Amino acid sequence: QVQLVESGGGLVQAGGSLRLSCVASGGTFTRYVMGWFRQAPGKDRDLVGQINGSGALTYYSDSVKGRFTISRDNTKNTVYLHMNSLKFEDTAVYYCAANTHPGLFQREYDTWGQGTQVTVSS
Repeated sequence: QVQLVESGGGLVQAGGSLRLSCVASGGTFTRYVMGWFRQAPGKDRDLVGQINGSGALTYYSDSVKGRFTISRDNTKNTVYLHMNSLKFEDTAVYYCAANTHPGLFQREYDTWGQGTQVTVSS
């Protein structure tokens, strides 16, 4: 079973940038579709985007398309979420997740990291 550890969250001003990292261990990293989700207080955990095992295919939610980019380095078992032009409404706990097939919803992912807080000040 793969294990995931996120890092890179913090406080940033609106319009700024941040990069989150998620390191995987204990599994064959390239087998996994990696997703990034986020959850604001009182709201559901929603998909931000996902990337397939090779890194060739990505999907983004409409709310972040054009501002966020997901990449992965399979030599380092790491997936990244590059966030640009951050908005106040991007404030949330961000989670990475792993699954052997793509999915749009929380319930479709098997394995989760502990989450990292991103706070965007307006």
